[in-house]
Amino acid sequence: MQRSIKVKVSIVLVILIHSSLNIFASPQLPDYIIYKNDTIATYNLLIEQYLQKHEQGPREQLFGLSFRDGGSFNCWRGYQAIYKIENDSLFLADIIDCGSLRKTLIDKRTSLKKMHLIFGDRLINGKVFINWFSGDLNFPLTSKIVRWDGVFSTIYEEEKILNISNGNVSNIENVNNYVDDPKAINREYKVKISDILFKKLKGIKWKTSDDCDCSEKYLITIDEYGKVSEINMHRYESGEKIDPQERKENDYCTGTMLKALKSLRFDIIKNNGKPISEDIYLEIWVDDNGKIENWTN
Repeated sequence: MQRSIKVKVSIVLVILIHSSLNIFASPQLPDYIIYKNDTIATYNLLIEQYLQKHEQGPREQLFGLSFRDGGSFNCWRGYQAIYKIENDSLFLADIIDCGSLRKTLIDKRTSLKKMHLIFGDRLINGKVFINWFSGDLNFPLTSKIVRWDGVFSTIYEEEKILNISNGNVSNIENVNNYVDDPKAINREYKVKISDILFKKLKGIKWKTSDDCDCSEKYLITIDEYGKVSEINMHRYESGEKIDPQERKENDYCTGTMLKALKSLRFDIIKNNGKPISEDIYLEIWVDDNGKIENWTN
């Protein structure tokens, strides 16, 4: 494959499109769960899970909720939900307008109307038993963030996990989602791990030729043990198959990078107390002299 000339170009249209995407990827307001007299933010979309299983009629009316009027960029659902734990059972207590929890009183009449619109006779004594949900509910015990997707999902260093089985609380535990190993590389939130990986890759003597160009976008997987376990060219992550003629190039580039990075060991991150893997985006440019540049945004 001939080396392609890669140029960074700024185009007004691209900027406009990017700005529009950012609007739809704005940070979202959380739902809330009332637990032992505390009202705590939670990022579990329980109503949407119900709608996915039971929706009837036009998707934009049910899944989008026909009462989305007033929705904003940071509240695309047009509402927030309030859940509560009573007698070790999980209930939906209210559906409120975006940001209205800041008000002194919740409009209970409007909330009941919205809940009845969705749940019908499941609404009993002003609340809905969430028997369709089995899984973990988590909410923070500290403000220290481990990971945030920039929109809705947030992992905090210390969390309380409620194990739910068909709406009933089966277990409660406090977990720590970050393992700080003094012998491992810091992986805390906002540490730019791509820079750490690039620094390690700078020591490689890269092969350059017309049929081998490692100037590419990569996804580098740090596994649940804090080790670099896999590297893929980003374009092949979307399902595109590798052309047989490019297989040699792909294997050389990813193999060379993996050999250089596999000795690294990072702190371990978790979700709900369970170790998880993470994909790190890295874009590099390899010059004709074998030196590389970091093109990661």
